[in-house]
Amino acid sequence: MRYAAIDIGSNAVRLLIADIIENNGSVSFKKNTLIRVPLRLGDDAFIQHHISERKTNDLLKAMQAFRNLMDVYKVTDYLAYATSAMREAENGEEVAKLIKQDANIDLEIIHGSKEAKVIYASHADQNIDKSKNYLYVDVGGGSTELSLFSTGQLMASKSFNIGTIRILDNQDNEETWNEMRDFIREHTRGFKQLAGIGTGGNINKLYKLSEEENDAPLSFNKLRQLYTYLTSFSLKDRINVLGLNQDRADVIIPACEIYLTVMKHAGIKSIYVPRVGMVDGIIQLLIEKNL
Repeated sequence: MRYAAIDIGSNAVRLLIADIIENNGSVSFKKNTLIRVPLRLGDDAFIQHHISERKTNDLLKAMQAFRNLMDVYKVTDYLAYATSAMREAENGEEVAKLIKQDANIDLEIIHGSKEAKVIYASHADQNIDKSKNYLYVDVGGGSTELSLFSTGQLMASKSFNIGTIRILDNQDNEETWNEMRDFIREHTRGFKQLAGIGTGGNINKLYKLSEEENDAPLSFNKLRQLYTYLTSFSLKDRINVLGLNQDRADVIIPACEIYLTVMKHAGIKSIYVPRVGMVDGIIQLLIEKNL
């Protein structure tokens, strides 16, 4: 049995096809195929508040390809979610209807609160001590989701319109930054020794660059050193010298800034990076739905 997850984000669209494994009453999954296409819908949505015809056509082609792959892989169930860019685009629902018409994919445009729940469903905390207190930090192209957990219980969660594409396009504002800082201070001041859990493509790449071993957490100081190191290179050299993909080399800098800001104001000294994301959470939701 196979499930598929589609995530239409502000920077990229992703398809994960996963093999479902049942063993002694427990159900898990193994990643079979993961495809990422950097469409940058946020460039349209955050500036023009409209997905252009060109990017709509590219998105439709990607969705048609995803539908064909799901058919070839004999996928038995799927979920497709769109986040910040499609939320803000005035024609988001219209584009979703075109996707249904042209690719036969039912797409749901979800709010930030549901996005945070999907990310948490990825079970990013399964290999760490659940008796401790954690702040989940998921940084995307258009939004940042923060969720505070204490001894496994959700204490507070909120989505903020601060993301890597939004920052690159100068579409973030100080009021939202202050709102995020206030949320962090208000909900974390009662917790000592708060640790972070970071999800998203950028923190995964930063963790790889850090060369940490054995799933050790990434320290605030190491992340700050990485930021200083990366900003010492031009965009061109981050691509040609450091070998970063073109669509990663620019967004990794504002991503660093967001993670450092959150960690600083929450008093987080280290952040765990379980290398899961939105699509992993969607697969888990499908497993729970079909139990």
